[in-house]
Amino acid sequence: MESLSKLLMSFSFLSDVDIADGVNRMYTKVLEKNDFLIRSGKTCDWLAFVSSGIIRNYYMSSKDEEVTYCLTFPGNFITAWSSFISSTNTFENIHTLTNAELIILKKSDYYELISSSESWLRFFNFFTEQSYILMEDRLLSIQMVTAEQRYRKLLISNPEYVQHVPLKYIASYLGISQRHLSRLRAEISKFDNIKK
Repeated sequence: MESLSKLLMSFSFLSDVDIADGVNRMYTKVLEKNDFLIRSGKTCDWLAFVSSGIIRNYYMSSKDEEVTYCLTFPGNFITAWSSFISSTNTFENIHTLTNAELIILKKSDYYELISSSESWLRFFNFFTEQSYILMEDRLLSIQMVTAEQRYRKLLISNPEYVQHVPLKYIASYLGISQRHLSRLRAEISKFDNIKK
């Protein structure tokens, strides 16, 4: 839990007692590549911190095709948000693209933490807000930003992890075909080689 503890300590409003209380309620779960955290039709009762590994969220389209709408890399929290908040069945599937280690907080412990500590309430409000901002940014970027710009942003923000994500998932995440992604990669590689 070292990476999570380091993150928690970076928030000055969380005391050592707050952190110890929170960490004592969490447990580590190790998953293998292609394991599912949750499948559509189930209710999500956990919140997780990704210590290592890459996680993919996807849903099935009306054409019965998988649509990747979220890729989560180490150092971030993950859950099926709408299901977690509303206690309804989720529409999404969440599975590992690599071996992964997660630190899990059950929903019941989450509510105990935020009801007993204003510091934890502040902490989780912050991450809920960040999740909303990321979702809005992704939605707007699909409408307002070119596929190349979206791909470059993904490369810049997660260069050490993107190479481990199959191209079909990256293409789906970017909202383009795999053929279009291959052309983009070739153009970017050619441009980068010219710059050198």
